[in-house]
Amino acid sequence: MLSSLKNIYKVTDLRNKILFTLAIITLYRLGSNVTVPGIDFAAVQDLQRQAESGGVLGFLNLFSGGALTQMAVFALGIMPYITSSIIMQLLAVVIPRIEQWQKQGAVGQKKITQWTRYMTVGLAILQATGITYQFNNGLLGQGTNTNLKLVTTFDVPHVALIVLTITAGTAIVMWMGELITQRGIGNGMSILIFANVVSRMPAQFGNVQAEKGYFAFTLFMILGIGMIVAIVFVEQGQRRIPVQFAKRVVGRRMYGGQSTYIPLKVNQAGVIPIIFASSVLYFPVLLSNIVQWDVVVNFINKYLVQQDNIVYIFTYGLLIVFFTYFYTAITFNPQQQADIIRKQGGFIPGIRPGPPTERYLGQILNRITLPGSLFLAAIALVPNILLSLYGVRQFPFGGTTILIAVGVALETMKQIDSQLMMRNYEGFLA
Repeated sequence: MLSSLKNIYKVTDLRNKILFTLAIITLYRLGSNVTVPGIDFAAVQDLQRQAESGGVLGFLNLFSGGALTQMAVFALGIMPYITSSIIMQLLAVVIPRIEQWQKQGAVGQKKITQWTRYMTVGLAILQATGITYQFNNGLLGQGTNTNLKLVTTFDVPHVALIVLTITAGTAIVMWMGELITQRGIGNGMSILIFANVVSRMPAQFGNVQAEKGYFAFTLFMILGIGMIVAIVFVEQGQRRIPVQFAKRVVGRRMYGGQSTYIPLKVNQAGVIPIIFASSVLYFPVLLSNIVQWDVVVNFINKYLVQQDNIVYIFTYGLLIVFFTYFYTAITFNPQQQADIIRKQGGFIPGIRPGPPTERYLGQILNRITLPGSLFLAAIALVPNILLSLYGVRQFPFGGTTILIAVGVALETMKQIDSQLMMRNYEGFLA
């Protein structure tokens, strides 16, 4: 481990990327603690204390790293961008133009990214307006004071300033994430989410110790370590499909004849399904902020926010399974993979090239995706169920937090490893 850390600092390019990523994370956390103008700071402090009870505030606060309850410049965090990405991927199924962009490679991806940015700004304006209105007219969720008002002067100029500041903060967060992807290490959006969820973990464990004592603290620490081991074990699991390339003569040289394999991970989608599922559950919460109907608000608070509710558990688990299959189908296309193998003169032993190879890859993918999706759902839901049964109310989203943190950390470490291996250094995971 120490030798690997030394190797990182020996590689100038890798060292600069890591330092650049850490600098962006520092700026991001700074913006998550700067309150927007026109907000009552004393009311913000009361709001932070009330948010510890969970409910809708805890749900909204997960991916903002506590910035929402502070009404910070980065209050919305990266969630509008994630929501826009989901919408664009869903629209690709029904809009032929977006589907054509997906097939155009880098040029089409640039167009999709540009429209995703526009949609992010639009969603940020709607969400910023919704939470500003909601915070001025009382908060939702268990344990919150409905008379608490954060906006000192509720008129058009002050509301416009607050909405503009939060929207600009969202655009800056989106830009920071893209900067990390381009010039730093790891996926920028995932790194920012990782920074948010990890920043809350010490306070969450402190809440458990203060509420239930050292025995419960030790018990949940053991539970967390066990979850980390299980996540690492499943994340490293692969189904290797052998591929044999036939020999061919080009001129006076002979090519092919070697064997390789296609690595299909058990959890092919990584942490994306749980982020997508949380984003979908975020839509009703946003709706409750905009549509002030008591029936809608009460239904959302009762069934779609509280983690110990059977409707929430079933809906959340079903969404995780669905998005696991959905994202796996997007990232791995059996038809395209079969065509690539056939064009390169390869074949899977015992399977004919072409459609039989495509069907074989599809069957294998479906078989290994099912346990992967069920594992993701279990990791996200089982800790919350156990915490609810034990009576702990101030430790929300334990499974989701650990899953995202471990998943993003593993992917980032793999990128660092590839950079070290490329320069003949021993990596962390070697």
